[in-house]
Amino acid sequence: MTTEIKVPTLGESVTEATVAKWFKSVGDSVAADEPLVELETDKVTVEVNAPSAGTLETIDAPEGAEVEVGALLGSILEGAGGGKPAERKPAPEAEPGVAPDAAPEPAPEPEPAPAPAPAPAPAPAPAPAATPAAAKPLSPAVRKLVEENNLDPASIPATGKDGRLTKGDVLAALESGAAAKAPAAPVTPAPSGTPVAPPAAAKPPREDDPREERVKMTRLRRMVASRLKEAQNTAAMLTTFNEVDMTAAIELRNQYRDIFEKKHGIRIGFMSIFVKAAIAGLKDFPAVNAEIDGDDIIYKNYYDISVAVGSPQGLVVPVIRDADAMSFAEIETTISDFGRRARDGKLTMDEMTGGTFTLSNGGVYGSLLSTPILNPPQSGILSMHKIQMRPMVMPDGSIEARPMMYLALSYDHRIVDGREAVSVLVRIKECVEDPKRIMLDM
Repeated sequence: MTTEIKVPTLGESVTEATVAKWFKSVGDSVAADEPLVELETDKVTVEVNAPSAGTLETIDAPEGAEVEVGALLGSILEGAGGGKPAERKPAPEAEPGVAPDAAPEPAPEPEPAPAPAPAPAPAPAPAPAATPAAAKPLSPAVRKLVEENNLDPASIPATGKDGRLTKGDVLAALESGAAAKAPAAPVTPAPSGTPVAPPAAAKPPREDDPREERVKMTRLRRMVASRLKEAQNTAAMLTTFNEVDMTAAIELRNQYRDIFEKKHGIRIGFMSIFVKAAIAGLKDFPAVNAEIDGDDIIYKNYYDISVAVGSPQGLVVPVIRDADAMSFAEIETTISDFGRRARDGKLTMDEMTGGTFTLSNGGVYGSLLSTPILNPPQSGILSMHKIQMRPMVMPDGSIEARPMMYLALSYDHRIVDGREAVSVLVRIKECVEDPKRIMLDM
């Protein structure tokens, strides 16, 4: 008995994935629930496990293939040994009126007949052709890529299931220059005397230098690029800056580090302090915790804080759910777990969706100052930076070297006014410079 391996449901609004890696080859024995293939989506990587034990009979979607939810990845021959099965031969194409399994009977040879008078030969009827890729429905991603590059889908060889065109087919055609441009729409002559703009010149394919290496962008990297550009194109994004004296936060951490770690099994860091400080600011100015939906503003009475985490696959932003109800220890534990599983590619789709406000800590990489880009559809993101000793003038007029950090808050000016953005950042500064405010909800 053969069991099909199909692409599972990948999460809300995620319909496509890329086959990143097969852990087994055709003919290998597999156990039930054993990881077989790794899929890369726009947000996370997903492992597909074997639905049953047996032998991997076929691989229908090779590495690099673009697949949709429910698409066939391969098949397992249940109860078979580890030997390689015979290769699956393609079924013969059925002719009109002939069953696929039945071979057509040879037609009897016609009797010789007198040659008719010469007459103009009629044009031969075109042979029935396979449905071109252009006639197949295109996925949203493929359609967008074709339209952006003004391509003719019929000129691109399709390798997807049932002759469908995949994103990989389009990208390969663009790289090789084999894709034909779509036929230009008929142009209505302009009135006499009206200047006509010359057509834009097609960009020639780039020649590779032998000292260069061309690597296809991962699906995650493409999605990060798309979402960041979407934020720039959509939001009226501005950034306001401030600086915070980290003396009190450092003293708090040094004073309770050992006790905290002994009780909770994790070290106290600055991230939990900033998460709590950000929530205090969001409660005072709800617009920074809101989002735009069409002509409406959605104010959120909960605080799901996204935390930007670097991983080998790219930037990921897991979400701390209901962070306002969590303790410092719970926040630190959650962030530490996110970082570890992000490096291993084990974050789930649910952990990557949602979020009402984002924190990004570029200071761990040495950044002194930056302007963060919004994480749509959120309306605010806080960027923290490197702690640096700087001379500061104290209230009594003396000058002291203090551990200072620059803060940057980017916000969507469509719903967040400058007064609100500056006030949120000042509120965060006050809470970090005096952490007792967070403890006492002041």
